[in-house]
Amino acid sequence: MKTLQDCLQERILIIDGAMGTMIQKRQLSEQDFRGERFKDFHKDLKGNNDLLSITRPDVIEDIHKQYLDAGADIIETNTFSSTTIAQADYDLQSIAYELNVASAKCARKAADTATAENPGKPRFVAGAIGPLNKTLSLSPDVNNPGYRAVTFDEVTTAYTEQIAGLIEGGVDILLIETIFDTLNAKAAIYSAKTFFDKHPGKVKPIMISGTITDASGRTLSGQTLEAFYISIMHSEPLSVGLNCALGAEQMRPHIEELSKIAGCYTSAYPNAGLPNAFGEYDEMPEQTAHIIEEWAKEGFLNIVGGCCGTTPDHIKHIAMEVSKYKPRKIPVIANTL
Repeated sequence: MKTLQDCLQERILIIDGAMGTMIQKRQLSEQDFRGERFKDFHKDLKGNNDLLSITRPDVIEDIHKQYLDAGADIIETNTFSSTTIAQADYDLQSIAYELNVASAKCARKAADTATAENPGKPRFVAGAIGPLNKTLSLSPDVNNPGYRAVTFDEVTTAYTEQIAGLIEGGVDILLIETIFDTLNAKAAIYSAKTFFDKHPGKVKPIMISGTITDASGRTLSGQTLEAFYISIMHSEPLSVGLNCALGAEQMRPHIEELSKIAGCYTSAYPNAGLPNAFGEYDEMPEQTAHIIEEWAKEGFLNIVGGCCGTTPDHIKHIAMEVSKYKPRKIPVIANTL
């Protein structure tokens, strides 16, 4: 069986598209989110998408299957908010670990089924580690810039629990994604490395994906792309890339820059264009794929897929277009630090 590294050297790999978009299309009810287990829970649970891995695993597995059928090599677990910190919004901190195990098992089952059907195209599971709804670098109180709603230790405790659950559930990769605050990402990296030190038999490669929030070319916490890369390169990631916030057209110059400075594989999964006035995404699969084909042609990519607004149809078109091109060769970067 080919390893992830084997596949990365052979071709541009495809990561899946949006989970939230696909869940919204199902128009699930409050009861779907509650299931039998949480039918009498004291808070509304609709919108807690990660909970569906427990209450409606059939829905999550089907979404994974659709992306795999569209050509995805890597699927992400439904765990973007599966930490005690994020789940506090629903008073469900106590099940954070369970959410990660359940979501990883959903993805693992779908990936293994697809691999068994076509052993020449192995499928991999990336444990999705989101940015949290609290930030270590910025104050939520404009009148008190020194205030922080969370501490570094609290963040690392939450991330360590998430990582342990994801690995128990069977992920192949840890994906620290949608990073708008690099200090949060550093906490996730620290948590992963500490976990690996304590469990040397459970070491997994780490993918890191940041978010450029606007035309300034900076993250929300103010870093340029180069500064972001330099600040996380010590973790020796499998890949570094960008996702969310921007459509493919707006993301292009940043992916081009990253492809030149990164001494590891690169990844990109943009939104389906920019949202319209209703917060919806209108860019058609053919449009997204056409833009991304140019990235592949120019040699910017090793891993590519979609974020907000993208569907299995987007992934199918992207996979078809980039299959014509060889993956980016990792440049030899002189260490000037």
